[in-house]
Amino acid sequence: MLRKTSGIVLNYIKYKETSIIARIFTRELGLKSYIINGVRSKSGKNKIGFYQPMTLLDLVVYDKGNAGLQRISETKLAYPSKQIPFDFRRTSISLFMAEVIGKSIFDDYQNESLFDFIHQSVLHLDSARVNLAHFPCIFLISQAKYLGFAPADSDEFFMESKIQPFGPEELESVKYFVEQALQNGFACNQKITKPNRQQLLDYLKDFYSRHMDQDLEWKTLDVLRQISS
Repeated sequence: MLRKTSGIVLNYIKYKETSIIARIFTRELGLKSYIINGVRSKSGKNKIGFYQPMTLLDLVVYDKGNAGLQRISETKLAYPSKQIPFDFRRTSISLFMAEVIGKSIFDDYQNESLFDFIHQSVLHLDSARVNLAHFPCIFLISQAKYLGFAPADSDEFFMESKIQPFGPEELESVKYFVEQALQNGFACNQKITKPNRQQLLDYLKDFYSRHMDQDLEWKTLDVLRQISS
């Protein structure tokens, strides 16, 4: 059965000589893996650029329920990114987002509210007004709400952890930043120092690991540390 849906590409792997298998988080059908034939050939009508991480797509797909690999009938760009592909910092953040999302949800997982949040996050990342330094922390804090394990306030947020990377004065400052992020999302304009921001990223990785009951490894986190300013 053919279905229309919006999609956000997480990643892809090469398949045979000219094809790929793409993991795409769709709004209506959840996280699916699609085989796209001929996309890597010169004569292929599909464009490999459509399947870069965090690309926003409008799709017509063959829906086979939960049956393994799926196929796509039609692909269109829902939004052509103007800055993400051409700005190394934005590209690195988009790869970080894709890795985090890919390790936070499972095949067939569907959550329209989470999809809408991620969709808006991509648009914000591509905008001129984005605070790139704060974006990864705020993304993780906000996404936790849509995944269902964000505490109600920053006190509970830090009370849960067995690790405590902040001194007493630092903790108050970081807690205030987290509180503003919980309340305002990307509209948060509270300042946080670079060392505290990097410590908070480590704390958030531990926070996600505990709530997802797995020892998460985010390979793109090292890149974020190098480009952070």
